[in-house]
Amino acid sequence: MVARRIPTLTVVFLVILAGLMAVSQVGVLAQGDLAEAQFELVDREAAEAGEEAATEPNEQQGDLAAIPRVEPVAQSLIQPSVRLKDIARFDGIRENQLTGLGLVVGLDGTGDGKGAGVRMVANMLTRFGVTVDPQELRSRNIAAVMVTANLPPFARAGDRLDVTISSIGDAKSLQGGFLLQTPLQGADNQVYAVAQGPISIGGFNVRSGRNEAQKNHPTIARGPGIAIVEREVPGNGLPIEDGRLTLVLSTADFTTASRTAQEINSHFGSDIAHAQDSSSILLSIPPAYQRDVIGFMARVEEIQVAPDAAGRVVFNERTGTIVIGQAVRIAPVAVAHGNLSVTISSQKEVVQPPSFSQGETVTTETRTVKVQEDQGQLLLLPGAATIGDLVNVLNVIGATPRDIIAILQAIKESGALYGELEII
Repeated sequence: MVARRIPTLTVVFLVILAGLMAVSQVGVLAQGDLAEAQFELVDREAAEAGEEAATEPNEQQGDLAAIPRVEPVAQSLIQPSVRLKDIARFDGIRENQLTGLGLVVGLDGTGDGKGAGVRMVANMLTRFGVTVDPQELRSRNIAAVMVTANLPPFARAGDRLDVTISSIGDAKSLQGGFLLQTPLQGADNQVYAVAQGPISIGGFNVRSGRNEAQKNHPTIARGPGIAIVEREVPGNGLPIEDGRLTLVLSTADFTTASRTAQEINSHFGSDIAHAQDSSSILLSIPPAYQRDVIGFMARVEEIQVAPDAAGRVVFNERTGTIVIGQAVRIAPVAVAHGNLSVTISSQKEVVQPPSFSQGETVTTETRTVKVQEDQGQLLLLPGAATIGDLVNVLNVIGATPRDIIAILQAIKESGALYGELEII
């Protein structure tokens, strides 16, 4: 009897032990699954929240659309640093314009048929002892032209200049022409250079009957290096007065003038440069450069300055070109864009009478009027918007360059655009 009870107790004990072990293992697995479930729940909530935020419909759909909110970032305008040589010049150092009336010969029947060119040829032949009545000349191989050039500062006798030749008559082309000796005069009616030589239009103009092929403008030509300087400009020297030089800015601006004076003083000393007005800075030559003024001027030209620029919008209505400066700012404003188009079309129809009737076949005209208004949007532009924000908004509404011009003009009239509008 006892021998039978021992195995039974052993079996019961083993069963209880196995049950306890199973319960403990299930608890461990349950805790692990619970932890994983908690982590999965957090990730799923974040993902669902992100998806809802990404796919959330715009509450202002339809005619009202809001610009996405962008946190403002404190930043200044990016002004490039340039050399003073590129934005300023020393007062008194400048070019002088020269003009002259000349004659181009050797054209292939594309010159003047009558007018000043013919009379100039007659006068030229008279100088060579040949008397010809201008009315008897019928040559289209010559053309009367205006010759212009710029005389650079400190030009010396013998220097070469480039000239521009422009037809003043009814010449068709100056291709292949040769400019005869032409004196070039200044504003004081003094001859400072003489031009003569072959010219080039930088293209071609070919005609055959009523067919024509053309590249570039055939009645304006260039003569590289065909003018020779014959006289120097009197008093053409360094513009030094009482040991001082005047630096003149290409674009007058008080901020740029002040920055220029500060940069020059930081290089040479605190009493070297003084801004006189918005376009001129008075420079005192330092004692170390009294014998080397050219070296002082060269160092001044190499100084880097960040020029300031006013907010300006420039557009060309003929070409649809728009240039907007980075300093332009926009106040809070709503922009609506939409187009209304009216199309009127006519179509002719032939109406025939019924068979065996006394009617006649007539032609009628049917007109159709179609009015279509494109769907517009009202876009809100936040305050203190930069030019990038304005461009993004105009791109969103799909505005063309001509539409943008009209929109910018309307924003300016509303007083929400801080800048200048310039039409060229």
